[in-house]
Amino acid sequence: MIRIDQVRVIDEKGENLGIIDTSKALSIAKERLLDLVEISPTANPPVCKITDYGKYQYSEEKKQRKMKAKQKKFELKGIRIGFNTSSHDLETRVKQIEKFLKLGHKVRIEMRLKGRERGRKYIAKEKLDNFIETIPLDIKKEEETKNNPRGIAITICLEKPTNQ
Repeated sequence: MIRIDQVRVIDEKGENLGIIDTSKALSIAKERLLDLVEISPTANPPVCKITDYGKYQYSEEKKQRKMKAKQKKFELKGIRIGFNTSSHDLETRVKQIEKFLKLGHKVRIEMRLKGRERGRKYIAKEKLDNFIETIPLDIKKEEETKNNPRGIAITICLEKPTNQ
């Protein structure tokens, strides 16, 4: 499937065979009972390697899995509270938030406002700030408090220790 006239060829041991015609490179690969695999199509000339395609494909998948495992994974968890939520319910929500933060997730705390409560967003913001202060962990505000059509919301995450 390689459509370029000349390619730079690397053999199965990793040695550079130089720039060779594609047809000759294919014949060398067939002699060795291996495949000619295009490694770097953007290079000038493209780089091809004589190798077993199945093994090459497996090693590439393995690299991808390793890179995916190294990525930082987090999920955005949501907690809803109301304008008149009782203190015991708020304590329960704090425990939930602690659990989520300890697992490394970000938490979006949303305060739903109904009817006339929407006219008192400044009081709701104070209540939300007081609620956030009750969380015993060191937290960082990912975003400031935002107004949305149904109330106000804020996203928080765990503060990273500076001496890692």
